[in-house]
Amino acid sequence: MAGFKTLDDIGAVSGKRVLVRVDLNVPVADGKVTDATRIERIAPTIAELSKKGAKVILLAHFGRPKEGPSAEFSLEPIARAAAEVLGRPVGFAADCIGDKAAEGVAAMKDGDVLLLENTRFHKAEEKNDPAFTEKLAANGDIYVNDAFSAAHRAHASTEGLAHRLPAYAGRTMQAELDALEKGLGNPVRPVVAIVGGAKVSTKIDLLMNLVKKVDALVIGGGMANTFLAARGTDVGKSLCEHDLAGTAKQIMIEAAEAGCAIILPTDGVVAKEFKAGAASQTVAIEAVPADGMILDVGAKTVQSVTDWIDRAATLVWNGPLGAFEIEPFDRATVAAAKHAAARTKAGKLVSVAGGGDTVAALNHAGVADDFTYVSTAGGAFLEWMEGKPLPGVEVLKR
Repeated sequence: MAGFKTLDDIGAVSGKRVLVRVDLNVPVADGKVTDATRIERIAPTIAELSKKGAKVILLAHFGRPKEGPSAEFSLEPIARAAAEVLGRPVGFAADCIGDKAAEGVAAMKDGDVLLLENTRFHKAEEKNDPAFTEKLAANGDIYVNDAFSAAHRAHASTEGLAHRLPAYAGRTMQAELDALEKGLGNPVRPVVAIVGGAKVSTKIDLLMNLVKKVDALVIGGGMANTFLAARGTDVGKSLCEHDLAGTAKQIMIEAAEAGCAIILPTDGVVAKEFKAGAASQTVAIEAVPADGMILDVGAKTVQSVTDWIDRAATLVWNGPLGAFEIEPFDRATVAAAKHAAARTKAGKLVSVAGGGDTVAALNHAGVADDFTYVSTAGGAFLEWMEGKPLPGVEVLKR
């Protein structure tokens, strides 16, 4: 892969201590991991290094511990879950630095896997403190970052270590960077972006960047109402940031100057309340009743979106088209997702999606596995889409 050092560049690792930064921020209930997706994603890097005889030492954070070590944020139960996913024993050390970490590492044989305790039990981790970074580096000969989802943070374990040890991207990080390059870095045109979700305020930087990079931008979700209102359409009681009308207008002007088409809903599914089974009707976007809320886009808009997907060679997707969590307001998102998945499977589309709501929506539609790439990284994916450099990625450049 151009531009970044990967495991292909690493050379012999047998007998070497390899510190691998991973993302183990997985959901846990009653001491059990309820969704092991993130563990599954890091398995290839761990397996490859272990097979080559490396001592694989995993670094990760978990949650947001406020006052140092606490049982609720311990990674110990996750070591057990990781052992199940990896099909091999995973040792655990009760600290990520100091004697406990050193003893755990010293006891390792070639090919062993050891998970060190939560890096965020030390305040110095998030401060990227040089002295703390040195203590982390003391346990390793080589550093591998396989946590793209934490790459937007310049912490000791995500950025600092890459200055202390020879640094490489793991397989998951590599796959993510390859996919993102295909999505926006150097994409096959035309490129269509779908951006949805509740608020424009959280995605101003994203929209400003995208209109300069894509050929068409489909705006859905609650965000679309802000654009419609800015254009003078009455959106009734719909979620709408009226105070951002000026921002929405500016984005539309920038899009026009860049030659990017903006696609807004032409019809909407309207209800008087947001709850499951609420009575709803589809109306033209100019005919939203004063007491109505737009909770999804209508069939004509879906047709327009799928037409744009048909024209696209590359699709980048962040955020649902409607309130997909509640039926029947999931229909547009599901229809568009299934259409994009079918085009991808037919080899006619490169589809890259990411962000928490987006992943949930694609899983709901049953098509997450059919997209070219689905990023599980929330903040990092968004910042990359905004065109911002990611500290944890920048340090891996050749």
